[in-house]
Amino acid sequence: MIPRPGSAAEHRALNNSVGTIDRLWSRRFYGGSKIMSVERTTAVGGMETSYGFKRVGAGEKQSLVNDVFHKVANRYDLMNDLMSGGLHRLWKDAMVTWLNPPKRAGWSVLDVAGGTGDIAFRIVEASGRNAHATVLDINGSMLAVGRDRAEKKGLTDNTDFVEANAEELPFAEASFDAYTIAFGIRNVPRIDVALAEAYRVLKPGGRFLCLEFSEVDMPLLDRVYEAWSFNAIPRIGKAVTGENEPYSYLVESIRKFPNQQNFAAMISRAGFDRVSFRNYAGGIAALHSGWKL
Repeated sequence: MIPRPGSAAEHRALNNSVGTIDRLWSRRFYGGSKIMSVERTTAVGGMETSYGFKRVGAGEKQSLVNDVFHKVANRYDLMNDLMSGGLHRLWKDAMVTWLNPPKRAGWSVLDVAGGTGDIAFRIVEASGRNAHATVLDINGSMLAVGRDRAEKKGLTDNTDFVEANAEELPFAEASFDAYTIAFGIRNVPRIDVALAEAYRVLKPGGRFLCLEFSEVDMPLLDRVYEAWSFNAIPRIGKAVTGENEPYSYLVESIRKFPNQQNFAAMISRAGFDRVSFRNYAGGIAALHSGWKL
C-alpha cells in the first residue's frame, strides 16, 4: 500500500528512508557512529567542560589535555602533519605573512601554546631576526622541545620560553606588540578568559592572531574530512606513534570547537576591534585576526 501524499504514513516512510540513508552513510564513513550529530559549542561557551566528546567537571580538563601533549611533544610536527595532511606548514606561513612583523629591533610577540617554537621561529626569521618572541606553554615537555630547537637554530637571543597558563599570563598590561596562538586555543578550558588575557597584555594598536582548525563550509568535503579525522587519524597515529587516544581527543576537540562566526564573536566580546577571519582549505582551518585599538 502506497501512503497518501501528505499523510502521517508518508511522513513516517520518508523519515525511515532518510534514516536508512543516514545509517548507511554513517557506516560507510564512521563505522556507524553519529559523529555529525555532535553539536559544536557556541560563543556562549562549553569548551571548559568538554574533553573531546566527553563532558568533564570544572577544573578537570587542563590536566587531561596536559597528558595528551606530554605524550605527543616529541612528535608534535608529525601530529600536525596527520591532522592537516601537511598543510599546517603552509597555514603557519600564511599566518606570519598576515602578521607581517616589522624588521626593526624592539618589536615583541607573545606566542601562546607554542611550546615547540614553530610560530615563534617563523616570526623571528620574517623580521630579519630583529623581533623578540616569548613562547608560552603550560606543558613543560613541549617547551623542552622548543628550547632545543631554538639552540640548534641559533635563535636563543631572540626567544625565551615561559611555562604558564594562557588563562593567567605572568606579564604586565601592554607588554607585547602581538599575540599569536596556533592550534592551541581549543585546548584552553576557559577560552573567554584566555582572550581577555590576550587583550590585557597587548599594547594599544597590538594585533591578535589565532590559527585553529574550524568548521568546513564546503559540501562533501565536510563529510570526507570528518571521515578522515575520526577513522584514519587515530589509527595512523597509533601505527606511527603507538598512541591513538591523544589523536582521538584532538579530532573530537576540533569537532566541538566554535565555528568561525561564533569564535569571531568571542574575540569581539573580549574587546578586540576589526575582527575578521580567513578560511583555508574550505574551512578546515581558519585564521582569526583582531586589534586592540
